[in-house]
Amino acid sequence: MKNKPELHRILIGYGGMLFGFLLIFSCSSEDENAIFPELGGITESVYASGQILAVDQYEAFTNASGAIQEIFVSEGDSVEIGTPILAVYSEREKLSRESAEIARNYADLKTNQSKLRDLQLTIDLAKSKMSNDSLLYERQRHLWKQNIGTEVQLEQKELAYENSKTAFENAEFRYEDLKKEIEFNEKNASKNLAISRVLESEFVLKSKIKGTLYALLMEKGEMVTPQVPLAVLGSTGGFLLELKVDEYDISKIKIDQPIIVSMDSYKGETFEAKVTKIYPIMDSDTKSFTIEAEFTKAPPRLYPNLTLEANIILEIQIKTLIIPRAYLINDQFVLNEAGDTIPVKVGIRNYQSAQILEGITSSTKIIKPGS
Repeated sequence: MKNKPELHRILIGYGGMLFGFLLIFSCSSEDENAIFPELGGITESVYASGQILAVDQYEAFTNASGAIQEIFVSEGDSVEIGTPILAVYSEREKLSRESAEIARNYADLKTNQSKLRDLQLTIDLAKSKMSNDSLLYERQRHLWKQNIGTEVQLEQKELAYENSKTAFENAEFRYEDLKKEIEFNEKNASKNLAISRVLESEFVLKSKIKGTLYALLMEKGEMVTPQVPLAVLGSTGGFLLELKVDEYDISKIKIDQPIIVSMDSYKGETFEAKVTKIYPIMDSDTKSFTIEAEFTKAPPRLYPNLTLEANIILEIQIKTLIIPRAYLINDQFVLNEAGDTIPVKVGIRNYQSAQILEGITSSTKIIKPGS
């Protein structure tokens, strides 16, 4: 029994030490989570990811199906509008073009001049006979007026003249019809040949722009279809940024807004750009909008399809009252050191900080919610 008071004093001592430790820890924890608003700078921005593209960059397709017969250029070569890039072989289109050439030659107006000459001779003979029958008819009429000859003779001469006149007119009509038919066939054959040549030319992939061939995506001998891209082309030296912006942020984006750009190719460096185009339709698969931008401060060397991350600057405040975003409750309230909820008016904000416009000052001590 003598040991009980001693044990009691020891427990009381430990209890006092424990209470002091808890008090110190509580005060320390409270001090760590209590701050004063500060004057500083804050930037509001929208995050976007994307890639570098050459100006006018596009993937080239052909309407043909078949094996690549020949490749005329190499990656990195300069190209002009219409420069052949590669040819796809098709025996069917080749035979169609040759058949159209034969039909065109057969229907050519010069080739059919002999038919027209034959008809022209027929016309000349019919005209000569008509003239002769006309003279005989007129002579017989004069004789008939002088009571020479018979009425039957007069009628025979008139009938002969009418028949030769009809033959002459029919020969002229046949000539005009044949000429129109030959001209029509020539034009039709020429059109068919032109169509056949266009179809065959589609088997030769040509550049649509003046620029650089950045990539050949297929090799000689490989089979291709109209759904397979064969090459990537774009302007030489000119580059733009293609960015993807979330649908929740697109309403904030405007033309000429500045952009801060970072790339894996230039780690630790940032570059500057500005918004130049906003595509007005959303990609339903990614729920994002496409934004184009151009560099105002560019890296020394760029390549198509380099990836990038960007922050589109919406607003910058140089000297304003700011607090950490974690000290806000629902972006509307803060807690003072007494634990009271104080309403505040918040300006721009980002993931780390928030601008305070009204409600507290730099001398208001606030604590972190939940501390």
